[in-house]
Amino acid sequence: MSTGIRVTVWNEYRHELKNEKVREVYPNGIHQAIAEPLAEQGHAVRTATLDEPEHGLTDAVLDATDVLIWWGHVAHDEVSDAVVAKVVERVWKGMGLIVLHSGHFSKVFKRLMGTSCDLKWREAGENERLWVVDPTHPIVSGIGEYIDLEHEEMYGEHFDIPTPDELVMVSWFAGGEVFRSGCTFRRGGGKIFYFRPGHETHPTYHNAQIQKVIANAVNWAHSTQGPTPVYGNAKPLEVLTNQEA
Repeated sequence: MSTGIRVTVWNEYRHELKNEKVREVYPNGIHQAIAEPLAEQGHAVRTATLDEPEHGLTDAVLDATDVLIWWGHVAHDEVSDAVVAKVVERVWKGMGLIVLHSGHFSKVFKRLMGTSCDLKWREAGENERLWVVDPTHPIVSGIGEYIDLEHEEMYGEHFDIPTPDELVMVSWFAGGEVFRSGCTFRRGGGKIFYFRPGHETHPTYHNAQIQKVIANAVNWAHSTQGPTPVYGNAKPLEVLTNQEA
């Protein structure tokens, strides 16, 4: 049965077209590897990529998106500021946002965080162990104590982000570094989840546990927002007897 959640998976779709190693891992694109398991669960899923008109994120698409998933890496600067502004506005108004891996450096994420979002990194294909540090959080429902990835790119602290509203997962890497890998934030009416793993040359998004975390995050980020706040000058609800002249 359909959950009714409308998901748009956004991907630069550059590595897969230019790098044979990436194409072998994700022959249909990273966006399709992320989208297909969600569609199988009954979500209404569409994809969008950088080189489409308006990067595939037209007003009509954004208006029909409950949760936006974002993967970017080598072309952050090519994303239109006008599109970034529209995405940020939708998040403030209640659209959920899941930012994956190198999307930490996207214009969208940096604008919503208000920091550089910089970090340490190393491409050595080392073991990553993602520890669940908030086992009560719905994003890790059905996940064990940790997720073990044989090969991944390392991200290390310090991660220049605001203190997360909730810290859900922390990574340890074989080289010794640790990293806040599962972080939630709230901006206006929107919920944001940053999830670290997903380097393009490793089959991370084919991992069932990673797919489970992303699916859980979609459910969590889907807004069940109540009344829309009204701002500005307001008339009194009651009769004021001592008004200023």
